[in-house]
Amino acid sequence: MLDWRLYSSTDMVNWTDRGVVASLKTFPWAVQTNDAWAPQVIARDGKFYLFVPISVAGSPKNVIAVAVADNPAGPFKDALGKPLIGPARDNIDPTAWIDDDGQAYLYWGNPNLWYVKLNKDMVSYSGPITKIEPGVRDYQEGPWFYKRTGRYYMAFASTCCPEGIGYAMSDKPTGPWAYKGPIMDHDPRATGNHPGIIDYKGGSYVFGFSYEHNFALTPIHHERRSVSVAKFDYNADGTIPNLGWWDKTSAPQIGTLDPYKRVEAETIAWTSRLKRDRDRPYAWAPGVTTAQDDRAGVYVTRITDRSYIKVAGVDFGQTGAKTFVASLANERPGGAIELRLDRVDGPVIGTVQVGTTGAAGQWRELGTPVSVATGVRDLFLVFKGSGDNPMFDFDYWRFEQ
Repeated sequence: MLDWRLYSSTDMVNWTDRGVVASLKTFPWAVQTNDAWAPQVIARDGKFYLFVPISVAGSPKNVIAVAVADNPAGPFKDALGKPLIGPARDNIDPTAWIDDDGQAYLYWGNPNLWYVKLNKDMVSYSGPITKIEPGVRDYQEGPWFYKRTGRYYMAFASTCCPEGIGYAMSDKPTGPWAYKGPIMDHDPRATGNHPGIIDYKGGSYVFGFSYEHNFALTPIHHERRSVSVAKFDYNADGTIPNLGWWDKTSAPQIGTLDPYKRVEAETIAWTSRLKRDRDRPYAWAPGVTTAQDDRAGVYVTRITDRSYIKVAGVDFGQTGAKTFVASLANERPGGAIELRLDRVDGPVIGTVQVGTTGAAGQWRELGTPVSVATGVRDLFLVFKGSGDNPMFDFDYWRFEQ
């Protein structure tokens, strides 16, 4: 991995690819060939701090670096020009939290768990780097540290392999930590894991790894991981229930999507054969992928026949839409977007015929009348073309009344 990407959602079902917010190039003193591993971002005083584990030349040991931005979507810039922590073999998977008294903490480590007290500037620390002793039962890596209703939580990837998700609790930010059990069981469907737990719009959610989608596509997925999310309720005593595994959970949509505002084409609830690493043969298959440039930002590209994008819970209202408009770029004529409701083979309410828009990277808005669609529906943008040859690029869309 060479960079860190951001995906955002307002409803927990439709997710927008916000593109690369930082890369190994952000840290020119680091090894540039691989090792953009698990980060965490935390906000303080109007700034956003990205803590990342990376490698340095000539050492088998990792360091932890920090970058800063004015926006969670970046771009992040190297804050120090050197490591914040390291080097040491345990230095991966940083997680940060700012306590109610303003003291910030940074935890990390595999297989041991370490912490340090960060200064208010978030790019330096005071006091010793401390190892948690005794170690937390079943802890392997991927810590996620937070506080909720006066209790401190340490979620983590549980002992490898395969890894589940476990957690511990404490009355103090530095422990001692009492193991409370699994959130997700050890499961052979995931050799690795890394939790994230948040509260959002009145609900509690846990994120982690699932490999089922990768295995469904190919038995050789080279650690390409899919991310899953599950909604849960804390027990009355603050403990977290055992959720079993992702296939036993759900995360219902919160609210609806407004189709009368600009919607990025890379806003997706589900898609067919979505591939990002198009430069790696084992990672590419016909379908759709995303690209990024300074002019359009992130957009959908390498679209092929019969691939599709699903957008969930689109609220057309009582009056309904009359027109669909899409921003497209196409050097060669050919291809179409069918607008279907509720299913990939559902009723067609309109079709955009995509002609030539000009030279490469030249965008035009193309539209089509649509038959009346009212209420809340799932929208499928189904792409039609010839064979598996990539067609047009797709930046954004909207409906008009």
